[in-house]
Amino acid sequence: MKAGVGLLSALALFLLMGSAFCQRPRPKKPTRRPTTTKKPSVPRPAKPPQPEPKEPTEFPPVILGPPSIFPDCPQECLCSPSYPSSLNCENRNIREVPVIPQRTHYLYLQNNYISEVTSEPFRNATEVSWINLANNRIVRIDKQVFEKIPGLLFLYAQKNLLKEVPVGLPSTLEQLSLSRNRITKIPGGAFKNLDKLSLLDLYDNQLSDSDLGKNTFKDLKNLVQLNLAHNALKKMPAGVPAGLVQLFLDKNRIDDIPKDYFEGFTHLAFVRLNHNQLSDKGIPKSVFNLSSLMDLQLSHNQLSMVPRFNSHLQHLHLNHNSIESINGTEICPYNLHSDPSDPDVLPKLRYLRLDGNHLSPPIPMDLFMCFRHLHSIVI
Repeated sequence: MKAGVGLLSALALFLLMGSAFCQRPRPKKPTRRPTTTKKPSVPRPAKPPQPEPKEPTEFPPVILGPPSIFPDCPQECLCSPSYPSSLNCENRNIREVPVIPQRTHYLYLQNNYISEVTSEPFRNATEVSWINLANNRIVRIDKQVFEKIPGLLFLYAQKNLLKEVPVGLPSTLEQLSLSRNRITKIPGGAFKNLDKLSLLDLYDNQLSDSDLGKNTFKDLKNLVQLNLAHNALKKMPAGVPAGLVQLFLDKNRIDDIPKDYFEGFTHLAFVRLNHNQLSDKGIPKSVFNLSSLMDLQLSHNQLSMVPRFNSHLQHLHLNHNSIESINGTEICPYNLHSDPSDPDVLPKLRYLRLDGNHLSPPIPMDLFMCFRHLHSIVI
C-alpha cells in the first residue's frame, strides 16, 4: 500500500516539473546581426610598372643583310660589290636611318618604318646625290640633313606622314617627290634658289588655295612638271612658271579658269583638269588656244559644250560631262574651205574621248571633215 502511494507521489511530482518547464519563456532571437568592428583595409603595394618594349610590338623584326666585304656596311643593309656607291636598305623593317658610309651616292631606304630623318647618320655621307625614302612613317626631315649632302639631286619621300614641305633643300636639287603625305603648309622660301628643279610632285596632299601664295613657285624657273592633283584647291594656282610643260590639277574643286591664265606659256603641252567642277561658264572662250598644247584632259566635270582649242592639240578628253551635241563646224579650229593638202593647216587632233556624256551615234560627218587626222573617237 505504501509502495503504491510512493509511486503516485513520484508521478505527480514529475508532471508538475514538466508543466513548470513548459511555462519558462524562451529567449528571443536577435533581429540584427551583432555588429563587429571592421579591420581597416590595408592598401596592397602597387605593382612595379612594366618596362617599355625595346621594339614597337606592331613592327616586325629588323632584317639583317648578308655579310659584306665592306667593313663600313650597316648590318641591316646590303652593300653589293658590283655597285659600291649604292647602299640598299629597303624592305628591312628598320626604324631609323643607319650610319651612311662615305662612299654612298645612291641611298635606298624605302618601305621601312623610319619616323624621323636626322643629320647624324649623314655626318660623313657628303657625296649622296640620290635618296629614296618612300613608304615610311616620316613626320620630319631636319634641315641639317641637307647641309650634310649639298650635292643632292633627287629626293623621293612620297607616302609618308609629312605635314609641310621640308626646308633647307639644296640648290642642286632636280626632282622632289612629296606625294601622298599630309602636307598643309609650304613654308615661305621652301623653294628658294631651286632654279634647277625640274619636277615637283605634291600629288595627294591637303593643300588649299591659302597655302599657295603668288610667290610660292617664283624661283622654280626650270620647272617642267608640277603635280598638284588630289588636293583641296578651288582656284588655279598662282605664279606657276611660264616655262612649264606639264600641269596636273586633277581631283581638286576648281570651277573657274581666268581668261588670261595661260598667257605667256610657251612650252605647256599637257594640262589635266579631270575630276573638278568646271562648267561652260568657268572656261573662257579662248583660254585653251595655245599652240604648244598637245594633250588636254577635262573629263568628269560639268561641261555641256566642247571648248575651243588650238589646231595643234592632239588628244582631247571630255568623257563624263554633260555634253548633249557636238558640231564639228563650230569647234573646227580652221576654215573648212582652206586647202586640205597643206599639212600645217590641218588640225592635229588624233584622239577624242566623249563617252559618259549624253551623246548617241551617228557621229556628225563635219567632225571628220575638219579633223582629218582623227584616228580614234570614243563615244
